[in-house]
Amino acid sequence: MSRPSQPKLTTADSNSVSVIQSQAHAAASSSLQQVPQLIPATTAGGGKALPPSKMKKQPADKDSEEYRLRRERNNLAVKKSRMRSKQKAMDTQQRVNELKEENERLEAKIKLLSKELSVLKDLFLEHAHNLADNAQPAAAADGSSPIVKNVNGQ
Repeated sequence: MSRPSQPKLTTADSNSVSVIQSQAHAAASSSLQQVPQLIPATTAGGGKALPPSKMKKQPADKDSEEYRLRRERNNLAVKKSRMRSKQKAMDTQQRVNELKEENERLEAKIKLLSKELSVLKDLFLEHAHNLADNAQPAAAADGSSPIVKNVNGQ
């Protein structure tokens, strides 16, 4: 297999990126293709290109039309953002109020059901006490023991 010649460095393009092109030997019978690689034109950044967010922007002239349009768009975006924030706070407050009302209704229902339970317990205990009082004199009159007999009389 023949060895390709040294890579040829081309000039930088408009994005400050150089392209390395490998020239394969003309007689190479390999079916693999060489893929060009992108490298930065300058090595000041440690061999890496700066992302667009890190690139320094040209300071805009404050009297220019472009600057005025960008400020207007930014002002509208800020206004929309603040309106969304206020709306979200209002929605949250409304939800809090609804939950407080529901909580008050549920607490009132708990109180009502607790009172009802207390009344029913008192009725049940009074009824059970009356049954016990009625059963004791009848057992004492028979002279039998207060042992409960089963259905067959045993």
